Amino acid sequence: MPNHALKFERIAFLASDYSEAQEAQAQLAHRYGNAPPAGADAIVALGGDGFMLQTLRKHLTDRIPVYGMNRGSVGFLMNEYREDDLIARLQRAEVTRIHPLSMVARSADPGVVHEELAINEVSLFRQTYQAAKLRISIDGQVRLDELNGDGLLVATPAGSTAYNLSVHGPILPLNAPLLALTPISPFRPRRWRGALLPNNAHIRIEVLEPDKRPVSAVADHSEFRSVTSVEIKEARSIELLMMFDPGHSLDERILAEQFRY
Repeated sequence: MPNHALKFERIAFLASDYSEAQEAQAQLAHRYGNAPPAGADAIVALGGDGFMLQTLRKHLTDRIPVYGMNRGSVGFLMNEYREDDLIARLQRAEVTRIHPLSMVARSADPGVVHEELAINEVSLFRQTYQAAKLRISIDGQVRLDELNGDGLLVATPAGSTAYNLSVHGPILPLNAPLLALTPISPFRPRRWRGALLPNNAHIRIEVLEPDKRPVSAVADHSEFRSVTSVEIKEARSIELLMMFDPGHSLDERILAEQFRY
């Protein structure tokens, strides 16, 4: 829904370390001012997709809409960079609401538990030349006794066009109440290509033979090594607000991505 009623008098400009992003931040701040993120009407993130994810993570619970402008190498989550008419663009922008994943990973060290949030995906990877062996349970029921391969990931609709797509996982429409469960280079069962799960599913992954076949758990960019089990579910209580120019919403980008070849 557009933001016509908002004046966007307090804008916070945040930039990645790229020189282009830093220069854009200085120019935009000179032109529009630069408010502290706390209490801002909107945050404008200048960089690439990685910086957009960093910004969203840093302000997970603030409920401040984030509008990205591409000053980095990858800009799937970003709008086109322009200095002119920024206030009008923010007022016309469409807001996309997304929920991150909650990950609880238990370590091989007794009593050590890691909790993290992921906007794109939670992934499990083999740490050595030995293939990982994983058991998959959904809502307390074992659905796959043993997956033998490089690993496994659970992706949100927003993250379905990222790493999930590169390992041949399905692209999910942003408003679909689904999660993608996708194997990474499966060896056995070789024909298994993953599953679509309801977004209220509780996913549990057990690492089989963790001493011989150690596995890492990664929530976006936060990695925890030598885990024995991982539990994943959608964090419904956390809502992230992303802003896109009309006709360039994340819904439209995800739809368009399915027709690329």
